[in-house]
Amino acid sequence: MLKILYEDNHLIIVNKSCGDIVQGDKTGDKTLADTVKEYIKKKYEKKGEVFLGITHRLDRPTSGIVIFARTSKALSRINKMFVQGDIQKTYFAVVDNLPPKNIDTITHYLVRNRKQNKSYANDKSVPESKKASLTYKLVENSQKYYLLEIELHTGRHHQIRVQLAKINCRIKGDLKYGFPRSNPDAGIHLHAGKISFVHPVKKTQITIKADAPKDSLWDFFADKIK
Repeated sequence: MLKILYEDNHLIIVNKSCGDIVQGDKTGDKTLADTVKEYIKKKYEKKGEVFLGITHRLDRPTSGIVIFARTSKALSRINKMFVQGDIQKTYFAVVDNLPPKNIDTITHYLVRNRKQNKSYANDKSVPESKKASLTYKLVENSQKYYLLEIELHTGRHHQIRVQLAKINCRIKGDLKYGFPRSNPDAGIHLHAGKISFVHPVKKTQITIKADAPKDSLWDFFADKIK
């Protein structure tokens, strides 16, 4: 079921579930974009093709906020805002180890291996690497896991997953980056929980929050994901 967080003539923002793909890939599975198009077509009785611009993506096993543009004007402006860093994104990750510091900004140089669909983090710049930076904050812990709040400063392939794994904080369920067991839903405990920006057309401040998926661990941390 489509979980809509915000909607107007220019934008539609949804809370993506684990397992949904934002844009088509080699699997040929139905995409979140397809579902949103169907929703718009039905709700507004649109004839013909529905325009929907994909402004950014979340990894398939990740949950949380995805912004779609309903007009070409909104799409071009949102894309520019992402490039310029004018959109503040907050993620929450549940990891298996206590991080080295309670609050820290970490920087690595990522190399993407397209055949493996995986990125590798290096401490120093290497050929074909891209600089990646994020700030994490330890928010809470359970008996076995730790909740981190994360602010991205760059948007690299699998950035949060690989950077946290590099500091020995593997995201629960993320087999690709070293966690030993998968989650029952094949997702990972990484959630895009908050986004804040100035509306590209209306010029009003927009802040959107998205509830994390329902499971016992996310529920334990629910009060902290606000």
